[in-house]
Amino acid sequence: MTDFENSPSTASAQDVTWQRNLIEKLTLAGHRQEKSRSRWKNFFRFLWLAFAFLFLASLMGWLDWTRPDGKMASIDHVAIVRLDGVMDSEGKASADNVIDGLRAAFKSSRSKGVILHCNTPGGSPVQAGRINAEIKRLRAANKDKQIVTVVDELCASAGYYVAVATEKIYVDQASIVGSIGVIMDGFGATGAMEKLGIERRTITAGENKAMMDPFAPLNPKHKEYMQGMLNEIHQQFIKVVKEGRGTRLKAPDAEVFSGLVYSGERSVALGIADGFGDIDLVTRDVFKTEDVIDYTPQENPFDRLTKRIGASFGKSFAAASGMDSASLRWR
Repeated sequence: MTDFENSPSTASAQDVTWQRNLIEKLTLAGHRQEKSRSRWKNFFRFLWLAFAFLFLASLMGWLDWTRPDGKMASIDHVAIVRLDGVMDSEGKASADNVIDGLRAAFKSSRSKGVILHCNTPGGSPVQAGRINAEIKRLRAANKDKQIVTVVDELCASAGYYVAVATEKIYVDQASIVGSIGVIMDGFGATGAMEKLGIERRTITAGENKAMMDPFAPLNPKHKEYMQGMLNEIHQQFIKVVKEGRGTRLKAPDAEVFSGLVYSGERSVALGIADGFGDIDLVTRDVFKTEDVIDYTPQENPFDRLTKRIGASFGKSFAAASGMDSASLRWR
């Protein structure tokens, strides 16, 4: 190695070059990191904007993700609408949900018939009444399009109230059908309160406002009043069943309308149902096709969010007014 190569000026130049290279590498790395950070920031901005747009579009009704468009069907088919789960105003078995599906099914020019696929233990009399009335209206307006019920596991209480509006009811031999009755249940905690030394303090305007209060002894007059209301609703149920089934009922009223449930096999014998069959069999034998399209509305996430917000307000109001201490349903 020469003296020139080891000279101070050469070493100094090498240090400067090394430092410059290091600075350039650090600058480039920082620039790349800043670009990456900027890209992620823009991505999340876009994601939030897209979410906000979809939420607004759902609220304004610009998007309809609830059901297939019957007009888009290119083949003749049977339309399926599912009545699944407990019937209430908030869930998938609500009247709004089921009626939307039924209307779309009847509106489609390519649907040759409608199957109401029932798997519900019952629920709200109001929701059942709305669906029953809408089925009757749709049948009257579309006399060339048949609607039948196919029962899966359960078609009880409010579910059966809906089913009797259709032209026929098909069951499995082991299906559970019937339960034509009304129930209001709650609880009483007066004994426990006495043992624990708890005092109930309720102030009302209106002598019956605290009716059925679970923390007070049951008032005989209130019980009599509620029993009369249940009997009235039961008679409404009986009337609808007789209108829907007519002379097909083959058992005394005392048996059919006692609130009992029956197997599918027994329900056919009693005239509560018409025959045996699942969706495939009914589609082939009744409607003479094997093609089906499901018209059951499917909730999108935004609908679920808005419903939950509304439900929370409703529950808060019910709790404040004392109406959540007992529930009325067909069972």
